[in-house]
Amino acid sequence: MRNIKSYKQQNLCFKRIMAILATVNLGLFLFDLSYVHWRDFYLRKLPQIIQIYDPIKGIEPNRDTKSYLETVDALEEQVRQTGLESSQVNSKLIQISRLSSEMIDSNPFAGVNKSGTLEKIKKRMRSHIGNESAKQSFATFWSQSYLSQNGWEQQISFFNQSIRPLIASNYFRQIGENGEFIDNFWIIDLPFVILFGVELLGRTFLLRRQYPGFSWLEALLWRWYDLFLLMPFWRGLRIISVLIRLDQARLLNLHPVRKQINQGIVANFAEELTEIVVVRIINQVQSSIQKGEVTRWLLQQENLRPYIDINNVNEVEAIAGLLVKTIVYQVLPEIQPAIVAILRHNIETVFEQVPVYRNLQNIPGVGQAQTQLSKQLATQITTNLYKTLVSAVEDPVGAKLTSQLVESFSKVLGSQIKEKHVLLEIQSLLFDFLEEIKLNYVQRLSQEDIDQIIEQTRQLRTQVSVPAVVKR
Repeated sequence: MRNIKSYKQQNLCFKRIMAILATVNLGLFLFDLSYVHWRDFYLRKLPQIIQIYDPIKGIEPNRDTKSYLETVDALEEQVRQTGLESSQVNSKLIQISRLSSEMIDSNPFAGVNKSGTLEKIKKRMRSHIGNESAKQSFATFWSQSYLSQNGWEQQISFFNQSIRPLIASNYFRQIGENGEFIDNFWIIDLPFVILFGVELLGRTFLLRRQYPGFSWLEALLWRWYDLFLLMPFWRGLRIISVLIRLDQARLLNLHPVRKQINQGIVANFAEELTEIVVVRIINQVQSSIQKGEVTRWLLQQENLRPYIDINNVNEVEAIAGLLVKTIVYQVLPEIQPAIVAILRHNIETVFEQVPVYRNLQNIPGVGQAQTQLSKQLATQITTNLYKTLVSAVEDPVGAKLTSQLVESFSKVLGSQIKEKHVLLEIQSLLFDFLEEIKLNYVQRLSQEDIDQIIEQTRQLRTQVSVPAVVKR
């Protein structure tokens, strides 16, 4: 027992380690996927990441923008050595002004879809100088007269804070022989792929030993979701494997999510299944009506298919007999007072319609006697009628006569239904009635309270799973 518990703990520990590694692998993929988009942020906040990860994405400094910033650095050094008014500084300023014009014309940002950055640079420089032309604004800015009048320190500080970071964010990305940008993420991903591949092969081998009937393919597909960890494409699907692994390792509880997913699938399936089943049943009934099978069954004639009797009992006659006994022995005694009241009212109404009786109403005591007489008559009639019905049910001769009456009624009804126009009209009405049911109620039935039915099912399972309290 202790060995089994220890094995389970070791297995859970291994699952957790592999789940964490799968999560790390997915995190690295997401980082790689978003790296280019967030590179400007890393450049400002975490430049060490840029130095490490740029080679993985085939990113290197853009020659034009790098040369531009190096020239500005050289200008700053020259100003510190010889001052702003020297000829050497003026030569540097002319060079930077020319490079600014070339940068605007050639747009070195377009190669990596960063033309918006160049537009932002031009807008900031136009706003700073107050000129609508970006080239003239740069030419004005990189001039000795402007820098002397407005202060060298203030202007170079503006450039380093507002313009330099935008220019420095530009880069060049190498393109491979396939015409796509170079992406060496596979170098980082390969160790994980090898690790998960070895794990999958090991689990497949163990499954084959545990279940000899499994083929290698069946054992491999037992953990189909792990295949996503091995694919060099569609890496985003790895999230499926990661979530399942985290759930199996008890690091993440996905039971509520699974329950909602299952409920949605069951609800949709139940809705479609309900429509299919009900419509199919109605179609079969309509087909039977058109072929005359239902009519022949009602007339107890031979059907197109032999009728199968499973208990040698005429269910229709048995049901009719049961209903008659229920009405006679249980229903009528309960409603007898109501029947007496109705008969009494009718008797009194008849008496009132007789002219002689209306004249006798003026004699004292006649009205009270009439009321008692009506009550006695109604009670006597009801009692006698009930006794007659009970006698008819209990009397074998009466039961036989009743059976003959039902049989005679069925034969007469059947003979009348055999009339062609009656039969066709009944079939047509039944067919149309079923068609109306399909159009008006089947869709409502399929959509009606599917979620409520699922909730009721869940409650039943909960009640079953909770042990009953035994009263002592």
